[in-house]
Amino acid sequence: MGGVVAAGHPLSAEAGADVLREGGNAVDAAVAAVLASFAVESPLTGFGAGGFMMVHRDGETALLDFFVAAPGREGIERGAELVPVPVHFDAETVQTFYVGPASCGVPGTAAGLEEALRRFGTMPLAELAKAGIRLAREGAPVNAEQAYILDILAPIHDRLEGTRELYAPDGRTLREGESFRFPELAEALERFGAEGAEPFCRGEVAAALSAHVVERGGTLGAGDLAAYEVVERPPIRIAFRGTEVLTNPPPSSGGVLIAYCLGLLERMGQESGPEQLVAAMGAANDARGEAFAEALYGDDLAPSLLEATTLDAKAGDLLGSTTHISVLDQDGACAAVTCSNGSGSGVLVPGTGVILNNMLGEEDLNPLGFHAIAPGRRVPSMMAPTVVLRDGEIELGLGSAGSNRIRSAILQTVVRAVEQRMGADAAVRAPRLHFEQGIVQSEPGIDEAALARLEGRGVPVLRRPAINLFFGGVQAVARDPASGALSGGGDPRRGGAVTMV
Repeated sequence: MGGVVAAGHPLSAEAGADVLREGGNAVDAAVAAVLASFAVESPLTGFGAGGFMMVHRDGETALLDFFVAAPGREGIERGAELVPVPVHFDAETVQTFYVGPASCGVPGTAAGLEEALRRFGTMPLAELAKAGIRLAREGAPVNAEQAYILDILAPIHDRLEGTRELYAPDGRTLREGESFRFPELAEALERFGAEGAEPFCRGEVAAALSAHVVERGGTLGAGDLAAYEVVERPPIRIAFRGTEVLTNPPPSSGGVLIAYCLGLLERMGQESGPEQLVAAMGAANDARGEAFAEALYGDDLAPSLLEATTLDAKAGDLLGSTTHISVLDQDGACAAVTCSNGSGSGVLVPGTGVILNNMLGEEDLNPLGFHAIAPGRRVPSMMAPTVVLRDGEIELGLGSAGSNRIRSAILQTVVRAVEQRMGADAAVRAPRLHFEQGIVQSEPGIDEAALARLEGRGVPVLRRPAINLFFGGVQAVARDPASGALSGGGDPRRGGAVTMV
């Protein structure tokens, strides 16, 4: 077997698999799949987004941080306000996103993918961009999951010229089975393949992005784009059920909260049922206060939060109580990469193929308040590409989309795969719950007796009628430690797909 790719769209997965068939490695395949996702998952990713890539190979693991940074280096005064837009996941679940030019942070995907390929790849960037170019230019049918995303994000896309015409070319939002084309993105991908990140950071594209946003009241300066740098960070590590879990470190918040929950579950008994999961999630919610948000930018948060005595003490108290792609290649190397545009700002810069992010308007990511992050600092993120090692060998690589539900989706998938020994596909498909703001939200299939016990202790439980994108979109790849057999799981909540090579 030559490898396995799990992605949020079948065509993204196929683009990565084609690269493995051509002799590329896991990072080559991940980059190709990400670029293809720009064309077929454009509302949630693209050159206006940011992300992270975890790479494990030859016994070493590295995390590349190319997430969105706060603008403002040039002292440009904000001339517009964030625009609140409610997004209805279903009749019962509404989340407000804040959009418009004032929400746009400094994107990092162009720089990040170029750096990942330079460090770890083997194939030319122009070759890896071909699938994305073709899909953007020729178009691809909108599948059911993308139709749902376009529908729920229509209030954002309809606000501004550009995204309105892109996603509703005939005056109504594209529907399942209709073809979506993005010719300007095809041109941007061609330029990226030929010239790399330079045009997007310091060249014509960067100048166009800054001018368009600043003219409309945002603060994204040309100097912000030119100063952007990819940062390599050492992953944080936590022991769980005989494995070592490596995930995204601060200033991302998702990884350290996942590690904190796993450390608590390790100390709360041999089984992590709904009640244990809710207790661990509640402890993570409690830990995420104002001091936590500021501590993300220091060096002491992860060591202090994950220190054994801290976990022991907290567990003792409790016992009473965006797009992701994962790739494993034939040599055992793994690349897990998560990219996100947030909900998108609605700002499509003419002539660039770039829809800018709304990370400055993502309430989940700005606990200290909108526009409170110092210029040049990374916006905190819940995104947490993660790998699980057993005896130093890769056993699982995964990550998720899903805003603030990313951490609960990854946490539960790790528990199912490692503790409960489910296969990757079963672990991804298993029903999930999420605990936040004092309410447990539960998909069908969670142990009803355990939910009833939670309610008996005064915890409200909202039972959802069906699985939903609200609970994340995990894409996972796995390697059996005994046989070496590869497998994967694509999340049905997101239209995920697995392609074996």
